[in-house]
Amino acid sequence: MNDTILLVDDEDSVITYLEKELQYEGYQVLVAQDGEAAVTTYEAHVTDISLIILDWMLPKLDGLEVMRRVRRQAAVPIIMMTARDYVGDKVSGLDAGADDYITKPFDIEELLARIRVILRRKSMPTVHDSYAVGDLQIDTRTRQVMYGSTKVQLTQREFELLLTLVAANGEAMTRDELLDHVWGVDFDGQINIVDVYIRFVRNKFKDAVGDDSADFIETIRGVGYRIDESKLNKSATNK
Repeated sequence: MNDTILLVDDEDSVITYLEKELQYEGYQVLVAQDGEAAVTTYEAHVTDISLIILDWMLPKLDGLEVMRRVRRQAAVPIIMMTARDYVGDKVSGLDAGADDYITKPFDIEELLARIRVILRRKSMPTVHDSYAVGDLQIDTRTRQVMYGSTKVQLTQREFELLLTLVAANGEAMTRDELLDHVWGVDFDGQINIVDVYIRFVRNKFKDAVGDDSADFIETIRGVGYRIDESKLNKSATNK
């Protein structure tokens, strides 16, 4: 794991504890203990930092001002960390650009889980208006899927799953990534729901085309799934 986290807090005990825990999880950690140092450190390592954990109450510049200055330069994910527990403060932080919010005191496992979710979300592929990969065509505006001249009817969830895989440009996506992107980070069901819906999508294409020639979703053992673009270069036919 090569992700670098900028940790910003003015309490020595908090910095020491969180830095140790984050490093144990394999993250690289940069530290700043006031708002001005946070901005300076970020600007010096802007291409390296994957996420910022930012305390609200800081000397010199408060967390909101730090976030505003960072947001002028990049959309790096930010988790606000504060002892404040008022709804209005949380709303202010989120409205100002925070990606998540955690209130002190908190369990370290909760923070680590939030970090993992945000970093997985950050790595999700960008979705465009339309895709054409060999015989497969997807229009994200009309949500229409064509395989050659055959229209394939998918449910909303099936469509989102296929679109996410196609948008990855042939890269494998893990089940966790697919789960976060298609079902949402708050989904608390079983992870094998991904495998179930992969089977649904495969069957929809098989039924539409009439045989197994449209089975272009490849299972990557121990990882997840990817689109095998080589199987989409053959001309599809209506059957």
